[in-house]
This record gives sequence, structure tokens and C-alpha cells, in this order.
Amino acid sequence: MADDCFAHPLLAPLYDPLDPDRSDLDAYLGMAEEFEAHHVLDIGCGTGVFALLLADHGKEVVGVDPAQASVDVARGKPGSERVHWICGEATALPPLRVDLATMTANVAQAIADPGAWRATLRGAREALRPGGRLVFETRVPARRAWEEWTRERSHSVTDVPGVGPVETWVQVTEVAGPLVSFRWTYRFAADGQVLTSDSTLRFREREEVEADLEAQGYVVEDVRDAPDRPGREYVFVARRD
Repeated sequence: MADDCFAHPLLAPLYDPLDPDRSDLDAYLGMAEEFEAHHVLDIGCGTGVFALLLADHGKEVVGVDPAQASVDVARGKPGSERVHWICGEATALPPLRVDLATMTANVAQAIADPGAWRATLRGAREALRPGGRLVFETRVPARRAWEEWTRERSHSVTDVPGVGPVETWVQVTEVAGPLVSFRWTYRFAADGQVLTSDSTLRFREREEVEADLEAQGYVVEDVRDAPDRPGREYVFVARRD
């Protein structure tokens, strides 16, 4: 099940205006060009920002996400007809033979259940052509990013067109080994309504991710740094033989 921030019909449309800077996607677009990928599968496509960016650069794109509300936002954007949108999981895709599969931002970490994670890796591999690559990021656990997820650091008020001012903040609710749970709160100034969205991310060590990939039939080609967050992220490049 998708978190409410992606699945709730009032919250999904806020995702883009509350997080307008998506320069983190530049590295993924660069890798699509580096690997000469023409057909791309965007797993966890959300509101379609990266899928549409790829389409703008002439790629044939399939975007898949379990949150219907987010897929509806994506489908409502200009140029969305250039992308094939699927509301569902990467574990149940139609037959594909893509050059590149991606999981940007928090997608890989949000698949917190080990069984679901392995199934997602298998689903991505089945969608790749031989020699195709899977690329995704995950935070470096030792950097303890969650210690910065406080109300004081995250609090903001954004004037969202058509909605009005929306006050938001995040707070960690539990740290249990590799699992970190947190809650986003949204307060709508127009009517005083308050909504929340609970999420859990799994912080995997590099060795764990490499072992998972190899167990599912990938060759780990590279583990890179995220250009916009040096030292804070692992960016995995894995090839299907």
C-alpha cells in the first residue's frame, strides 16, 4: 500500500508544489544518456516528474506506481500521453524489454519489507533486456539522515495554487534497527483541515544491497555518489546479464 502522501486525493496533488526542486533527477537523466537507453521503466513514478522528463528527451517510458492518486496527477500533466502509465506494482508488469529501470528518490527505501524488495528486484530484472541496467539510490545509514527530520528543521508554509497556504512538517515516530518511521503533517489554512501521512524507510548497508542484487541475478557494475548529496547516498548501477 502506498503512503497517504502519495495515495490520498488531497495530498498527492501537493507533492510537486511542496518539493519543486527536482535537480536530483539530473544524474538519472545523465545515466539514461550515458547508457544509451531508449526504453525506460520508471518504478515508483509518482506524479510523473521523471517519466515526463525522460519523454521530453525522446525516451519511450513506462511509469508504474501503486498510488492511483499520484498516477492520476501524472496523467493530468501536459505531454502525459507520451508515457505509458500503470497503476500497480513492479512485480506484476506486462512483458517489457527496457534498456533501463530506475527507482529515484525514496522509492527503493520505501520498499521496506524484505520479501517485497526481492520481488521488486525480480520484477525489474524481468522487465530489462539482457544487458539492461537497474539504477537506484539509497541513503548511507551511517549518516543518520533521520536525525535531521524534525519539526523545527522541516516546518514550512507553501502557498499552493488553487489550494491556498499549506503548513507542513515532519517528525520521526520510531527508529527500530534499519527501519525509520516518520509522520508528515499537513494543515490547510483555507479550512483548518489537518491530514497526516505515515511512512517507513529501510536503511540498507551497501553490502546488503549488493548481496540482494547478486541473489536476483544482477551484476553490480558501479556504486556511485549522488552529485547533489555527496557522501550521503549510494547510487547503485546493476546490469542484467
